[in-house]
Amino acid sequence: MKKETFNLLVIVMIAILLLILNQFELLEKYSKFALIPILAFYYLGQYAERKFRS
Repeated sequence: MKKETFNLLVIVMIAILLLILNQFELLEKYSKFALIPILAFYYLGQYAERKFRS
């Protein structure tokens, strides 16, 4: 998998997750906890950077 494809996939997954949280009005109550999945994706991206390095 190319790095650009992986980055695009992660961005789309984060956007979908935040849209779902917003739809259920969970972002208003738990906005501080919304950073947890974003940080998880950040570290997943760091791992992918090392693994898919060309």
